[in-house]
Amino acid sequence: MASPTLISDTEAWKDLKGHVEEIKKTHLRDLMADAERCKSMMVEFDGVLLDYSRQRATNETVDKLFKLAEEAKLKEKINRMYNGEHINSTENRSVLHEALRASRDSVIQSDGKNVVPEVWSVLDKIKDFSERVRSGSWVGATGKVLKDVVAVGIGGSFLGPLFVHTALQTDPEAIKFARGRQLRFLANVDPIDVARNITGLNPETTLVVVVSKTFTTAETMLNARTLREWISAALGPSAVAKHMVAVSTNLTLVEKFGIDPNNAFAFWDWVGGRYSVCSAVGVFPLSLQYGFSVVEQFLKGASSIDQHFYSAPHEKNIPVLLGLLSIWNVSFFGHPARAILPYSQALEKFAPHIQQVSMESNGKGVSIDGVLLPFEAGEIDFGEPGTNGQHSFYQLIHQGRVIPCDFIGVVKSQQPVYLKGEVVSNHDELMSNFFAQPDALAYGKTPKQLHKENVPPHLIPHKTFSGNRPSLSLLLPSLNAYNIGQLLAIYEHRIAVEGFVWGINSFDQWGVELGKSLATQVRKQLHASRTKGEPVEGFNFSTATLLTRYLEATADIPADPPTLLPRI
Repeated sequence: MASPTLISDTEAWKDLKGHVEEIKKTHLRDLMADAERCKSMMVEFDGVLLDYSRQRATNETVDKLFKLAEEAKLKEKINRMYNGEHINSTENRSVLHEALRASRDSVIQSDGKNVVPEVWSVLDKIKDFSERVRSGSWVGATGKVLKDVVAVGIGGSFLGPLFVHTALQTDPEAIKFARGRQLRFLANVDPIDVARNITGLNPETTLVVVVSKTFTTAETMLNARTLREWISAALGPSAVAKHMVAVSTNLTLVEKFGIDPNNAFAFWDWVGGRYSVCSAVGVFPLSLQYGFSVVEQFLKGASSIDQHFYSAPHEKNIPVLLGLLSIWNVSFFGHPARAILPYSQALEKFAPHIQQVSMESNGKGVSIDGVLLPFEAGEIDFGEPGTNGQHSFYQLIHQGRVIPCDFIGVVKSQQPVYLKGEVVSNHDELMSNFFAQPDALAYGKTPKQLHKENVPPHLIPHKTFSGNRPSLSLLLPSLNAYNIGQLLAIYEHRIAVEGFVWGINSFDQWGVELGKSLATQVRKQLHASRTKGEPVEGFNFSTATLLTRYLEATADIPADPPTLLPRI
């Protein structure tokens, strides 16, 4: 008999549906009293410690989740990904971001060809070029050292590299290599983003990295043309070849744009945009800022987790456990959101990156075979570093909706501070909250406890915390380039696990297309109205009204305006 098309048709799924009703009768106060259970829910690999004992789960739950993974053929799907099979079936592509950080002697096949030598060819080219720029042997059109870099890209070409850059900015080792340099990211087509990025920069010392696989991404290419004009206006059109380089595979359009194709750095169809931070998309601008040696440590950290994910048994496999627990919370408890709460300001851009990786990957309504899903897939991800988040949205997490939380802590601060006479150091103060918050969510506070504390009766309902709110904790030994790579890969693979079990394609993103195609119609209308005075036509009443209001309010803009660049 053929296996069911949908995972929700399996006995393992149905078994968990029944089991969750039993778990709902328990409270984390009681589950946490079982020290053996808690001990069994701690897993460590390469210095990273995962504690998932504050999940609303028993050892029996975990066993049932492993059975679900077996039904979903999770291990087989992981193997197929690592073997270069075209698991992104809607685009007929391999999914091999793990090859981007593989060791030079690794063998990873795609379409019968080992892709690792190509990866290292690009990495070697990045190392050579970035060292020439950093040393001053490659200079700008006027002979000045290029100490400022603006990376132009959007989505996966921006969020991942920005997360890594922000995390490295305060790392003592990275600081040494970045001295006297700055890296900025231009993503939004909003001219305000252009203004903010070029403010304080001198075109003579600026190198622009245009990141677009096809060199056709509308927002990125408009921003690239804007910066080309900024450079040309100051230094002349011939300066473009010295001040602009590309991360792209479309060498024809790169050359047509005015960039020397020899200064284009490739990546491949088997690299999805949101998984591309370990390709030239991230490695190139980060190497220009920090040097290749620092970025290589980042790649090694990610590679360590890649090998762990591929080879560790489910019960010791951190990404597998995280993915299965997410499915437990989303599909069985019905909690659609997840809070990502890093207790490190250096990780302030981590949640925005994972928002894209997770929600673009798993925000799907049909199975990989195109069958409408009878269950919700995907998570709503958001987050903020602790303790900032505590003074923002933790109120809702403690006393409003149940939102499973990921607490991410770091043992050693990048920038420790000690003040004589203080009870604890600044980092200890931060970590006091990291350790306390999961217990507050798990245990809560009962009316009985409040009564004993002589809380006025009318305030008891307001001060009661129900508890029984799930979380998990990840503790990293430090936050250097290697650890940042580990953290990235843990979440990338966790998201893949969810998609593999849900039976969806985590590696396409058709949902981003419709809005873009409709924007093309609006763009044509705006052009026709501004240049020929044509009325707004072909839109519904609401859109037509808004468009007309916009055009009337900006009627002072000439039909063919002269070039105007922002000035702050």
